Amino acid sequence: MAVFRYLYGPLYFFGFVGGATALVSSDSSPAWLFVLIIASIGTSLAAERIAPFENQWNSSHGDGRRDILHALVNEGSLVAMVLLLPLITSLVPWESAWPKTLPLWADVAMAIVLLDVGITLAHFASHRVSFLWRFHAVHHSVRRMYGFNGLLKHPVHQFIEVTAGALPWLLLGIPLDVAAVASFAVLIQLQLQHSNVDMRVGPLAYIWAVAPVHRHHHLASETDGDVNFGLFLTLWDVLLGTARFGSSQHIRAGAIGLAGIEDYPDAYLAQLAEPFRKQAQSLPELGPQSERQA
Repeated sequence: MAVFRYLYGPLYFFGFVGGATALVSSDSSPAWLFVLIIASIGTSLAAERIAPFENQWNSSHGDGRRDILHALVNEGSLVAMVLLLPLITSLVPWESAWPKTLPLWADVAMAIVLLDVGITLAHFASHRVSFLWRFHAVHHSVRRMYGFNGLLKHPVHQFIEVTAGALPWLLLGIPLDVAAVASFAVLIQLQLQHSNVDMRVGPLAYIWAVAPVHRHHHLASETDGDVNFGLFLTLWDVLLGTARFGSSQHIRAGAIGLAGIEDYPDAYLAQLAEPFRKQAQSLPELGPQSERQA
């Protein structure tokens, strides 16, 4: 079991992203990527039963249907973005500046880093700008962490993060195959970030923003949760001064969520409406830094 805990994270990420890279390189049908998506979700759920971090997080909180709806809408938006890339990039009034000679895996690595910068900065801003926080609070409303609800986001916030992250792709004229694999990698990484597997990554925790690092971010605390914003890498948090690398073994059931807010809606449609309600002006404790300092 100890071997499983240490190998799970790297094998899951490089196994599925490597598989997607191989599929795209071989000009296989894009439908196979959807098969890989289903396989990645099934693998994540199975691994959480084999080596759970917190047993209570494996029990349904009546959130299954809601989480499925969030995943379908938000991952559907990523697919739509990839499909629209050729049209969008055709509107850029200069030729593609994306490197032409790199192997696909190197292109994907570069795309991930570029995407990660924009998404991390948008995430960081969402804890400091009240308008953005209203939409981001939906993601922080979860009361358990498991891989599948890493895909839970308000569609407005999903659009903001994806736009911020994909802007360098659009300006540089990213090839469609690179964008497809890098977008697939986002889904894999989100599941690893929120995984309920008791994974051990050793020194990689200082580089790679997976669950042992990201749990700190979901603490129901106005200060303790204001850390570790990176999606893939911890580098941006080091530069922002928001990195926390201590053990997250103490972050268990009851420790995550929205501090001071007991009645945040659980249903999908209610969560979509919540940011637009007047009451949303009264932000939860875990919110924009500027509001906390006011």
